[in-house]
Amino acid sequence: MEETFQSQTLAEHLTDLRRALVRSLIAVGVFFVGTYSFAEPIGHWFFAPLFAALPSESTLIFTSYQEGFFFI
Repeated sequence: MEETFQSQTLAEHLTDLRRALVRSLIAVGVFFVGTYSFAEPIGHWFFAPLFAALPSESTLIFTSYQEGFFFI
């Protein structure tokens, strides 16, 4: 199969790159907002097997200050 490439000027390449970067940043922003709004349920789902394996009336122990802010 023979591939044919269309020749583009540098300005056209840069325009395509800018369009792709803007679309990527918008997608990252949308998914960040969507997942950040569900961070607590995702954290509970993620830690559910760990909580099931822990003995009753026990808690998670964090070894540094910032670890407590990640999910719970």
